[in-house]
Amino acid sequence: MADIAKRAGVSRQALYLHFPNRAELLVATARYLDEVHAIGTEFDRHVMGQAGTERLTGFVNTWGDYIPRVYGVGKALMAMKDTDQEARAAWDDRMGAVRGLCELTVQSLAETGALSEDLGEKTAADLLWTLTSVRNWEQWTQECGWTHAQYLEHLNRAARRLIVSA
Repeated sequence: MADIAKRAGVSRQALYLHFPNRAELLVATARYLDEVHAIGTEFDRHVMGQAGTERLTGFVNTWGDYIPRVYGVGKALMAMKDTDQEARAAWDDRMGAVRGLCELTVQSLAETGALSEDLGEKTAADLLWTLTSVRNWEQWTQECGWTHAQYLEHLNRAARRLIVSA
């Protein structure tokens, strides 16, 4: 917090007036990035305005396009979350929002009859949430060297094969 206050040109005490702990600062930073990148508008346009498989594609593409924009903050939270309760709280807050979108996407698949009959909604949401995780994006693009286009192509194909009825 002292380093952040120094870089912001304020006292540590002033920073604590706005953010009582690091978790709240980290959540606020992630939410600020959401606002700067208008991710709510993007999700409304490309996900919530769609149904069934179109919603699935919209979710995968919108979230997949967003991950590189917030990867720096996400990577920091991932690195700290196992040993820092505040980082864990910030990570859980943001991933809980993504999980909620996965659940809404799967619910739409079920409502339109497109959800695989082999899966319940909870299992399908678990699969979609895991498949679209920041760690998987990191593995495929940073470690395997996939381009962004390859990532989205393969992610869309995998999501459809896993959770959409044949």
